[in-house]
Amino acid sequence: MRVLLVEDHDELRDMLGAHLRHAGFATDAVGCGHDALAAVETVPYDALILDLGLPDLDGFEVLRRLRAGPAAALPILVLTARQSVGDRVQGLDAGADDYLVKPFDMLELDARLRSITRRTERRPEAAPPLGFGDLQFHPATREAVVDGRALALTRREAALLEELVRGSGRTMVRDMLEDRLYGFAEVFTGNALEATVSRLRRRLAAAGSVVAIETVRGIGYRLLAASRPAE
Repeated sequence: MRVLLVEDHDELRDMLGAHLRHAGFATDAVGCGHDALAAVETVPYDALILDLGLPDLDGFEVLRRLRAGPAAALPILVLTARQSVGDRVQGLDAGADDYLVKPFDMLELDARLRSITRRTERRPEAAPPLGFGDLQFHPATREAVVDGRALALTRREAALLEELVRGSGRTMVRDMLEDRLYGFAEVFTGNALEATVSRLRRRLAAAGSVVAIETVRGIGYRLLAASRPAE
């Protein structure tokens, strides 16, 4: 899951970004409204965390522009020091999915972020569970199941598996996968993606799945599904 964090306070932005990355979210962080609008125009984010007290555009104006543009359905969690009921109502009316008042606990931030993304997946227009071979992936819960048995996956492994399942056997380009799994400010080693692929392969094999991950040399990865032997 790729998240955009919009927070003008440098130290808080760095702290929140580090926490979200540690929790497994690919996180990009910007400090003003115009940068947020530009980022959403170019990157398909799964959620956005928006501080209302921005130096260039009022947060409510950023919300309205996002909802009027390509981010009409993007889950948005508002962060603010404004505690009045009127401010909360205004934020929700402007298009926020949820509202968190500063100061807050990091665990509550995680819970609310998960909640707004689950609500989005439950909307009527949301995609149903994704299937490939004997594997099903549920975007709403980030759960992968092989023949009715859940796989224990890290957030990054789940994110990789979702991208591969959405590819339906097509080759997924390495650069695209890295872009979806890692934020543009996140430092990662050259073999980080290979390490995640290797762990995911082992989990699929341990579950006895017919689904395997094939390396397409010089390009990327794709899923293959073998036939089960007749009993």
